[in-house]
Amino acid sequence: MSKNSSRRPPAIGPGSPCPCGLDSPYGDCCGALHGGRREAATAERLMRSRYTAFVVRDAAYLLRSWHPSTRPTGLDFDPDQRWTRLDVLATTGGSAFHTEGTVEFRAHFTVRGRADAQHEDSRFVRDEGRWVYLGPVPPPGARAGF
Repeated sequence: MSKNSSRRPPAIGPGSPCPCGLDSPYGDCCGALHGGRREAATAERLMRSRYTAFVVRDAAYLLRSWHPSTRPTGLDFDPDQRWTRLDVLATTGGSAFHTEGTVEFRAHFTVRGRADAQHEDSRFVRDEGRWVYLGPVPPPGARAGF
């Protein structure tokens, strides 16, 4: 294996298991959202699809699914980082009947073979009818920026 090939994201095809952890192939699950064939029906589905977008390094989807008020101008992926598993820990709101929701998750990864995890309680809102990522839930006592 060449040095460059170890820096590529894992090959995930339409029939591959979806990295988000749901029991569906990528093409029918997060791949359908990434490709614009479907919209996320819940905040949790959007969060799962965003995790998978990090796995496959789909910056365009990540930016499209980010609220305009908090969206960065671009994204850079660490070529040595590999996302390995997603654990959804809790959700509030975020259903088809809500306009806001939160999803607490732990996303596991390795960097140069060393295991670590990102833990976040994320805020999601509807923007023009679509679920989008707003940012982390502010810590208790902090002023909300929205």
